[in-house]
Amino acid sequence: MTDLKKYTVAASGKMRQVAYDKLNNAVNLLAWQQSGQVPQKQFDEWLSKADALYSAANIKIDENMLNKAPRLKVIAQAAVGYDNIDVAACTARGIAVGHTPGVLDDAVADLAYGLIIDSARHLVRGSRHVRSGRWGERKGLGLSCDLARKTLGIIGMGNIGSALIPRAKASKMKIIYHNRHQRTDDSKLGAEYVSFEILLEQADFIVITATLNPSTKGMFDSKAFKRMKKTASLINIARGAIVDSEALYNALVTGEIAYAALDVTDPEPLPGDHKLLTLDNITVTPHMASATVETRDAMALLTVNNILAGLEDLPLPAQVPDQWVDA
Repeated sequence: MTDLKKYTVAASGKMRQVAYDKLNNAVNLLAWQQSGQVPQKQFDEWLSKADALYSAANIKIDENMLNKAPRLKVIAQAAVGYDNIDVAACTARGIAVGHTPGVLDDAVADLAYGLIIDSARHLVRGSRHVRSGRWGERKGLGLSCDLARKTLGIIGMGNIGSALIPRAKASKMKIIYHNRHQRTDDSKLGAEYVSFEILLEQADFIVITATLNPSTKGMFDSKAFKRMKKTASLINIARGAIVDSEALYNALVTGEIAYAALDVTDPEPLPGDHKLLTLDNITVTPHMASATVETRDAMALLTVNNILAGLEDLPLPAQVPDQWVDA
């Protein structure tokens, strides 16, 4: 085994303790175990020495940053998404890029399912109703709707979309989905592949689990909302920029759709005075889908394992698909 103590690893933000302990024991670790971001001057100094980068998904990794880090062999991000990373630039420099798919599927699917239930049964609105004193005044909240026999449309049928299916089926929902390509295991999944337009027209609840890329950015625009049912709800647990926030606001105000539940937003974080937050028919959570102790520890450890493998010139346990040999 290679003596990894000769390698320096820089971390862009605070690490989970289990990951810090494992990496600190193996390499020369430059880590910022405080709240907030590493001061830029200090981080630039770290980058000049770094053989590997532990990204807390809080920085943009582009040509400008890579120029400051001429020794990098591997970048590992403690997230499944990596739209903040210029993978092509990394590949051109021979830098392997890792992420954390798989280990967060259940946690994210749980939150997505929770937001579906909230959209249908108005859990957050009900809590606000009680806290405002209106229930005490005998004022009604109004009726919600069942999930049983409703149609769930999933945009992006990857690991998280697949994990969502059994949860939705527990509520007796019909599942349709849209992907760049139809999967070969539809019957096993218990889901039907349809076009994007058909999904918009048929789904009572739409959950976005797709990655952010040029083809999905702004996918949910005014035209998309006009095709949706007026009783439909939109749930986004993927990336905020897949939804046009201005178009969403207009759709919610005018009644083109009934409800939205977002764990991701554009911009992110969403300012407290943003006009979306003035609406009663929306729930917004602070990008917390993977925020459980168990999942964040698993993501952090996979990030460390990606780094250690990269430093030893071994295949990364979870390399981004853009760098797969047959990609």
